[in-house]
Amino acid sequence: MKINQHVTGSRARWLKKPVQSRPYRSWLIEADSLTARLQKSYADFKVHPVRVSAQKPSHEEARLLNVAAREYAQIREVLLFGEAKAVVFAHSVLPYQSLRGAWRSLGRLGNKPLGAVLFANPNVKRTPLAYKKLSLNHSLYQAAIKHLSDKPEFLWARRSIFSLNCASIMVVEIFLPALIKS
Repeated sequence: MKINQHVTGSRARWLKKPVQSRPYRSWLIEADSLTARLQKSYADFKVHPVRVSAQKPSHEEARLLNVAAREYAQIREVLLFGEAKAVVFAHSVLPYQSLRGAWRSLGRLGNKPLGAVLFANPNVKRTPLAYKKLSLNHSLYQAAIKHLSDKPEFLWARRSIFSLNCASIMVVEIFLPALIKS
């Protein structure tokens, strides 16, 4: 599957560097597995699925994954917990054509972390991270704040695309305020 990394337009303004992102910066730029870092940071790390559904990816997601906007994908949204607090909201787009072969089990993860599966395979390739300061009107901000009692002015997010053979999936990780308050 070809990955389209060149998307233009105002909605696609993801950054190559997380400018003025302190105190989240070290979490945002972590090149290794976020899951592994969270597991080291929190003895009680847990994954809680909040939504797994078949739906069309956004136009931007479809373009980046090089799939037709009319095609359905599995959208998986989970909260990652540490110290009994939601610290990360993750949004994954798994095109059904990618859920075959070595990745057929990705569609049935339940409360298992996706990152553990992706980083366990040395053949998985990852695009460079892209960053965005999500504001009130962004759909991912809206999805993430449903699970928060306090609504911050913005949330930092990062995304990348993971590929294995000809299959690709997108993972967006949104860092919640409890991560830096712990």
